Amino acid sequence: MEVIVPFSTDRPKSRLSDVLSPDERSEFARAMLDDVLDAVAAAGGDPRVLATDAVDVEPPVTVDDRPLTTAVNAALDARLGADGERGEAVEPVAVVMADLALATPAALDRLFEAGRDTDVAMAPGRGGGTNAFVASHPEFRVDYHGASYLDHREIASEIGAAFAAVDSRRLGTDVDEPDDLAEVLIHGEGRAASWLREAGFELDASEGRVAAVRD
Repeated sequence: MEVIVPFSTDRPKSRLSDVLSPDERSEFARAMLDDVLDAVAAAGGDPRVLATDAVDVEPPVTVDDRPLTTAVNAALDARLGADGERGEAVEPVAVVMADLALATPAALDRLFEAGRDTDVAMAPGRGGGTNAFVASHPEFRVDYHGASYLDHREIASEIGAAFAAVDSRRLGTDVDEPDDLAEVLIHGEGRAASWLREAGFELDASEGRVAAVRD
């Protein structure tokens, strides 16, 4: 299954600016990207990076500096549109965000399997965003903003696409805010967790919550 992994090279992870410098945010974003690409490949997917600028990775890279919704929809048009319009069978295509630092092959395999059995299978984020999905319906397109999971479920309904939600903590945890770093330190198994530890982050359980702090 082809798996599109959107990745922004322009000021990545700006909401981590209180705890990471611009260079550190770039390094950390790249570590998460590498973790996601590894997990996709280990789950049997064929990863393809959709980046806002050139990035040096082993999988093929398509550069598209347009907004996320426009760029992903262009990729879906190329993969789902033509054959579906002719009434031919359409191979499912997945879109998995590059900041899912907790993603594992097992979690992705469950998503991929669900996507083979329905028109649209989707893993929602904790805040109602859309972290990963598989689609084969030729009319399905995305609209990323706010609680986009609800919008995508409605889009699927409007086009008559069968929809399945895939409830997964690992796919539901995208890393955007400083509080998310604790999740990576606790549950991460790859480069992103190692990068945080090497950068001096550790867990602090004071004040009634677990947080990532720099030593």
